Amino acid sequence: MPKPYRNIPAAATLFFLAPIVAEFLLGDFPATWLLLVVTLAPMYGGGALLIRELTRRSHRGWPTILLLGAAYAIIEEAFTTQSLFNTHYLGLHLLSHAWIPALGISAWWTLFMLNVHPFWSIGVSIALAEGLFPSPAGLNPSPASFYPVAPSFSESVSSDSERVGEHAPALQSGPAPWLGKIGLSLAAAFFALGCAINTYFQFHHDPFRATHAQFIVSVLVIAAFIAVAFIIPAPAPSRNPDAANFHATSPARSRPVPSPWLMAGVTFLLGAAVMLPPLQCNWGAVAWTLAADLIFLSLLWVLSRRISWTPLHTLSIGAAGALVYGVHAFLQPPVVPCPKWIVLPSHILFLALALAVIAVAVRRTCSAMLPGSQQQTPAEPV
Repeated sequence: MPKPYRNIPAAATLFFLAPIVAEFLLGDFPATWLLLVVTLAPMYGGGALLIRELTRRSHRGWPTILLLGAAYAIIEEAFTTQSLFNTHYLGLHLLSHAWIPALGISAWWTLFMLNVHPFWSIGVSIALAEGLFPSPAGLNPSPASFYPVAPSFSESVSSDSERVGEHAPALQSGPAPWLGKIGLSLAAAFFALGCAINTYFQFHHDPFRATHAQFIVSVLVIAAFIAVAFIIPAPAPSRNPDAANFHATSPARSRPVPSPWLMAGVTFLLGAAVMLPPLQCNWGAVAWTLAADLIFLSLLWVLSRRISWTPLHTLSIGAAGALVYGVHAFLQPPVVPCPKWIVLPSHILFLALALAVIAVAVRRTCSAMLPGSQQQTPAEPV
């Protein structure tokens, strides 16, 4: 029996990469506060690692990651920081835009948090980490498309194979779990501990408390996101695209996709649109953000289902998201007092580090895509 695949360096990288992306690359904290990663990593890193491992162990894809990321967003912003309900959080008056009195929330801020955490804190971190550590081939049969393929859009593999008169091609592998049961348990424990520590700190320094009704509704929303993440049908494992006639009956999947560079450019523009909404328009900012989300997800729905989508396309989207954060950092002050002569070099440092991580991830992903590579991994797009 083959020894189970484990990759502790990859798990450790994601554990520390997530808080750096979420708080330091964004510009909330300067480099002089880097030791704060020790406190933030259990919550951000533990959460990202737990989400990734649960998804990969259940042979699911990015829809599950994003839905669990949305649950993470509610956990952090409704309970740990309570920013969804606190009108004076950090003294920034974040809830003044598109305020909904009956719910005690801002439609824009809630939607913004449901973008920031699933797409950036969780999604970008996982995409970069998986780009740095491509999974060896043959470990984890997994979906090749961004969304589960509905019966109305795609018929079974066996039916296709019978029509073209060939045997079904061999299963491809996707990103494999990095941890075993003990590692998964540790990730869950770290996440719980991180949430508890950060919640205690916030409650100790801010007297604001949300209402019981707000907490109860938040729990129900979290449960709903988690349930949907695992109720949605898991896509069937992808098949070897080397069989020339295998996809002949699916012209839509055989169409070309834009280059990874173009995908990165489009993703960067849409990410910038989310980060720079017209807040003076209030509900217009909500519509603006929803439009950017709709365009982004629609493009992925169409393009990532095509067989020419590669792991480099997936990485390009995560890289573009990271660069959006790195550039946006120059446009906002840190959330902690810091001299300007430290802020600018700090932003430059983290942007340079992001570029370095992206460069290494691109090189390793391209190497894994070479024919005959021991790490050759099929596309499992973002």
